[in-house]
Amino acid sequence: MILKDKTLINSNSAKIQAGQKQELDVAFYLRRAFKDHSQVFVFNDVKFKHNGETAQIDHLIAYTYGFILIESKSITGEVTINEHQEWSRSYRGNWQGMPSPIKQVELQLELLKSLMGDNAPNLLTKLFGKLQQGFGGREWHSICAISSNAIINRENTPKTIEERLVKSEFITDKLLEIMKLPASKPNALHLFTTNVRPWFSEETLDRICQFILEQNISPNLQEPSYVSAEISESESVYDEALIASEQTITEQVKPKTDLIKEITLTCGVFQVSCRIKLNFMPPALLLFSLDLNLLH
Repeated sequence: MILKDKTLINSNSAKIQAGQKQELDVAFYLRRAFKDHSQVFVFNDVKFKHNGETAQIDHLIAYTYGFILIESKSITGEVTINEHQEWSRSYRGNWQGMPSPIKQVELQLELLKSLMGDNAPNLLTKLFGKLQQGFGGREWHSICAISSNAIINRENTPKTIEERLVKSEFITDKLLEIMKLPASKPNALHLFTTNVRPWFSEETLDRICQFILEQNISPNLQEPSYVSAEISESESVYDEALIASEQTITEQVKPKTDLIKEITLTCGVFQVSCRIKLNFMPPALLLFSLDLNLLH
């Protein structure tokens, strides 16, 4: 489910236009794959502060087992990463160094992890009513999505980096590979399966998503007007934005009248659900809890 869309900025800067085009590209694929998914929640363009530091995340995925951060990077030409994890890119035949987007998203992940951990008592329940769970035992991943028209030289790229580097059109395939989601939401009986990963309950995931929305401080200048469940492929705001961003910087990009200021998506995400409360604790839970990072 899409909980936050990309905040659009009107600009004649070629760099900003290219960056927005790439983020909209990735957001389009995320919407196509997960807009109706009950275990995956997508936040595009999230900015928050914690401990005197600020992080801006291009795309944040909260799912049943944890979190995935995606850094979108617009690159025209070639990109190469050497054995020291140093990045270089070509532009009109000239090579130059560039900051590592993988390192950038790793720093964002650490700050988000700290934010969530410091608020664990308000977000996660206590086991047996006494032992406070933490976020350390959950899954934390970070990847980089590069422009589809870029050429990636993978020959000397370290495997740990190569596995986290993907072109935009393959982003959802990579996410599904990472998440390994079950066909149905986990429950108490899930403890007796081979999948022993600690999971978020539906209520906990709702609290986490609401908390992320409350922490977001990115300006809501213009939000795309495609929040309806039915998307017209020929008139998608993504398509319009992509076309606009390909104009030369000498052309004036006209503001779109079909973009509204701000939309609060409730979309039934935080629905009240009914379930049976178990008055016993399966013995397997004691073994399972060893995999949890109970105290962060």
